[in-house]
Amino acid sequence: MTGKKAATLNQRIRADLESRILSGQWEPGFRIPYEHELMEQYGCSRMTVNKVLTALAESGMIERRRRAGSFVARQPPHLEQVALEIPDIAMAVEARGHVYGYQLLERAYRRPREQVAEETALAGGEKLLAIRCLHLADGRPLALEHRLISPVGVPEVLEVDFETTAPGSWLLQNVSWTRAQHRISAWGADDAAAMLLQVKPGTACLVIDRLTWRGEQPITCVRQMFLGDAYDLVARFSPGAR
Repeated sequence: MTGKKAATLNQRIRADLESRILSGQWEPGFRIPYEHELMEQYGCSRMTVNKVLTALAESGMIERRRRAGSFVARQPPHLEQVALEIPDIAMAVEARGHVYGYQLLERAYRRPREQVAEETALAGGEKLLAIRCLHLADGRPLALEHRLISPVGVPEVLEVDFETTAPGSWLLQNVSWTRAQHRISAWGADDAAAMLLQVKPGTACLVIDRLTWRGEQPITCVRQMFLGDAYDLVARFSPGAR
């Protein structure tokens, strides 16, 4: 029980510091409060504070300078724009007046495939949490999801069973992210996917592959296969927008 409480406090402190950085309240170059200041503010041990700051440094969000303290990291001089939002499928389905449903098909803790560079980077030398699940609308299959989550980037994920909560929804509600990459393609459902989606093999599906980072730490990659007649991609832009 004590370990679980400590993990929860770690998560709360980290989420608090991250929100101040991501919101711009703490700008690049801003000095993070010293360890003893954070200990007093959160009523915790130096070890707890040190673990949080180490994790933030490893994710690239802060820089730790010996004898000088910790500072919000200055990002490399390049711009990236996420072409799509990361949707919470449950909220999107309910917003359209349908009843959302979710089925956990498989949950495993496994080694990354060495020939897949994205999995190796995501794992960070450890195992990955692999989840396969099905999203439903009004009791009918809507999308099949295969997701990998890095316990290195999101250690608290090992405490979640995902029996009743979709992993994407949980991540959006509990883990901040700074960058995402989308790949969109059209596929015909193979036999296995068609059986789960309750359609004929070869049925047109929209496939979204997404890799998400927090700082320089990749935290999750996912492949979502939506029935082609049940999902639209909409982009809004204006003249001169970049």
